[in-house]
Amino acid sequence: MGKFLIYTLFVFVMIYSDLSLTSLAILDPVDFLALQSIRKSLEDMPGSNFFSSWDFTSDPCNFPGVYCDANKVIALNLGDPRAGSPGLSGRLHPSIGKLSALAELSIVPGRIMGSLPPTLSQLKNLRFLAISKNFISGQIPPSLAEIRGLRTLDLSYNQLSGSIPHSIGSLNSLSNLILCHNHLSGSIPQFFSQSLTRFDLKHNNLSGIISPVSLPPSLQFLSLSSNRFTGSVDRLLTRLNQLSYLDLSMNRFTGSIPGSLFTFPMTNLQLERNFFTGAIRPLEQVTISTVDLSFNRLSGQISPMLSSVQNLYLNNNKFTGQVPGSFVYSLLTANTQILYLQHNYLTGIEINPTAAIPLSSSLCLQYNCMVPPVQTTCPLKAGYQKTRPTDQCIEWKRGKD
Repeated sequence: MGKFLIYTLFVFVMIYSDLSLTSLAILDPVDFLALQSIRKSLEDMPGSNFFSSWDFTSDPCNFPGVYCDANKVIALNLGDPRAGSPGLSGRLHPSIGKLSALAELSIVPGRIMGSLPPTLSQLKNLRFLAISKNFISGQIPPSLAEIRGLRTLDLSYNQLSGSIPHSIGSLNSLSNLILCHNHLSGSIPQFFSQSLTRFDLKHNNLSGIISPVSLPPSLQFLSLSSNRFTGSVDRLLTRLNQLSYLDLSMNRFTGSIPGSLFTFPMTNLQLERNFFTGAIRPLEQVTISTVDLSFNRLSGQISPMLSSVQNLYLNNNKFTGQVPGSFVYSLLTANTQILYLQHNYLTGIEINPTAAIPLSSSLCLQYNCMVPPVQTTCPLKAGYQKTRPTDQCIEWKRGKD
């Protein structure tokens, strides 16, 4: 009887041990070795302790920034994500491409250098790739287009050069493309994803004429500021009627600005420092909070439809005529906070010289074809001359006649 009890207890212990082993997932050896290689190629910057608990004698799935499902790594967030925390230094090891189940890869701002490993294209399950504010250099690997399910690609604030691979435009699931603040050159390829909502390429060296069909109408955020783009964009913009934010500033765009643009559900419209010409004719009262059309070659009279804009920059253009009375009302009721009209050819504004403009509002009228009826504080870059020289106004009027 005693031997039977001992045998029964032995069998129970063996069965329980087997069940425990099967319930505890052991990290795939390929993933384990890949994490070791990644760790060896990266270091904590001074003040960072991110890797302090990466002890490979324990389960890597418990490491900070490592997330597993069963025996595979599905997410890798390298570095302490708290704002202002020191980042990592080193290089990205090619072994990262061996994490075959990886769906998310992000790296906090730091001093990671070198090029993107071509092995990233092996991550067929990757949906989110964000390596921002580091020192990644070289070109964007065209092979990233092999990650067919990629939704977010954020390589902003690095030192990437070369052109944007045309193959990237074929990613049909792409929702967010953020490549701003790099050294990219060349033209914009055509993008086919109908779920693309954020497109940010500002502060690069991109150039050329943008085809009207380059970007899908699903876009909600578009920033191409501080590049060298040329040509007309009216046909492109009329298609992008879902935009809530548009910044094309500091380029070399020409042609007219379509009136329909001002009906889009935008909060911010920035077209300053280009070569846009012609009159501004919104189709209806404009509800966009901030509109900046400064430093262009726009002409004609200022439309009263713009008087509902909270922050309006029309300075440094060729606008003529009287400032509509609706602007005065909007200023005095503090609905308009910024109205910059300096450096145009305006001839008057009907406002009482004793009118008290609210402290929350700012009006600048200097260097027009009139003496400013009210004394207001203008930005320093507006200069010190109150009125445009008479000969310029006469010459401009003669040219218009």
